[in-house]
Amino acid sequence: DLAVGMIIGAAFTAIVTALVNNIFKPLIDSIPIGDGVNGLITMLVGKNADGVVVYNYGWVNGIQEIDLTQSVYINWGAFIMAIINFLLVAAVLFAIIKVINTVKAAGEKAKLEAEKLAKKALEEEAPAEAAEEAPAEEPAPAEPVETTDDLLREIRDLLRAQAKKDEE
Repeated sequence: DLAVGMIIGAAFTAIVTALVNNIFKPLIDSIPIGDGVNGLITMLVGKNADGVVVYNYGWVNGIQEIDLTQSVYINWGAFIMAIINFLLVAAVLFAIIKVINTVKAAGEKAKLEAEKLAKKALEEEAPAEAAEEAPAEEPAPAEPVETTDDLLREIRDLLRAQAKKDEE
């Protein structure tokens, strides 16, 4: 699951980045907070184009006094865009993996159901086959079991026969 997520995530990142930069960023930039997300910065050390530290940030005659390429600042707008990008990728990957796991579970459940049905069918066929085979084989006649009465009669008959022999 993790390998699939990594591959799909890498391929999907370009789509999400384009979505964030071309759709969400313009929507956020349209909010009147100055320069949109690009204006969401915290200046730590502001420098002008010559690299000189400027303590009074602002605009002079329509020209910005600081040069962002030489200044030290925190770009909150880029951070917000990265969070949005991450959340979109995570949500899509979660949905994809959830669907894959659901399909796997359904397949395994169907396989178990099929095995149960096959086992049940075999169990139902086995007694029917045994019943069909039973009439074909006639059981051998059972030998009569001797009881104690039979043994006693036999002994009596033997004693009578012996007594007759002795009398003769």
